[in-house]
Amino acid sequence: MKWSDMLFPSALILGILVLWEAFVRVMNIPAFILPPPSAIGFCAVIKAPLIWPHALTTALEIILGIVIALGTAIPLAIFMFARPGIEKGLSPFLVASQAVPVFALAPLLVIWLGYGIWSKVFMAWVIIFFPITVSLLSGLKSCDPDFRRLFTLMGAGFWMKLRLLYWPWALPQFFSGLKVGVTVATIGAVIGEWVGAQKGLGYLMIQSNARLNTELVFACILWLSAMGLGLWALVGFAEKRIMTWKNNSFIKRKDKQ
Repeated sequence: MKWSDMLFPSALILGILVLWEAFVRVMNIPAFILPPPSAIGFCAVIKAPLIWPHALTTALEIILGIVIALGTAIPLAIFMFARPGIEKGLSPFLVASQAVPVFALAPLLVIWLGYGIWSKVFMAWVIIFFPITVSLLSGLKSCDPDFRRLFTLMGAGFWMKLRLLYWPWALPQFFSGLKVGVTVATIGAVIGEWVGAQKGLGYLMIQSNARLNTELVFACILWLSAMGLGLWALVGFAEKRIMTWKNNSFIKRKDKQ
């Protein structure tokens, strides 16, 4: 990404922070209602020794949720692509799994899986699983029919087509779904920690909110935002490293024509 591309969003964020700071100072709003950005940033740094262990717990929950989601979503999407009848049967269940509010599932998961890490991992998995499955399945189904016929004429079976044609073709949509999944994964983990936990950023937010320590609540949100941006950037880096043909100069020239 060029520096010029980052100029406008950086200026926009800076402008919002300046207006926020000025509004709080001019209106003399108490810190326990709305702290200024400067106080939040100071708290996020000063309280880092307190926040860090909780951030590690939340990060572990999110990473495990992502790994399990990848391990289940990819095979299921391939299976549904290979068996269209199975896709028709499972699609209503996939949609229903996202129609149920996450808050409704959280108390049940705590009862079933306890107050430990696995109820939060499952919550993260629930949120990540759907966008990965749907995006990968959509990418597999969007493969050009002419290329399918060409591979069939050359005697390629399903698994060879999957490896050499379907999977590379679906990668752009797969990474798009993965980016969405990893950035919202924090929601599932934090909601699980809100309902019942002994450690984690969500747990720390609840404890701080009960003490009217709003600065620490915002500091935890800042850390969560940084984690989401970091995961999004990591997926973007992996996308560029894996999809090397996307930056091929010949393809770019053909697209321009």
